Amino acid sequence: MPATVPLARTKAEIFDDLVLDTVEALERRFAKELAGVEFAVEDVPPDLNVYDSDVLEDGEVPLARLLPGRPGRQEVPPRIVLYRRPLEFRAMDREDLADLVHDVIIEQVANLLGVDPDELA
Repeated sequence: MPATVPLARTKAEIFDDLVLDTVEALERRFAKELAGVEFAVEDVPPDLNVYDSDVLEDGEVPLARLLPGRPGRQEVPPRIVLYRRPLEFRAMDREDLADLVHDVIIEQVANLLGVDPDELA
């Protein structure tokens, strides 16, 4: 079966596509505000004893993390990291996963911009 056939796509590739769909839609509407913001996907969150307020959690399981960045001489851009496996675990199907990914990204972007998530949705 050719790799371009949807059945040949891995869960990670499907997840990446869901993230990209939401990010592209947000960047079309908020290009200036999101210029330079990096979006990333990691399979699982790092093993830390305590998570800061920059982590979006379900119970005690991290779903995403906002790293606000550092201006200055050694500038580090803001970065939003989604954790694929915890998000997949909470979704019942692909549509549910798409909604969950969208909501998590909206929540993290809203935190970054200091606005209500409803303003972005």
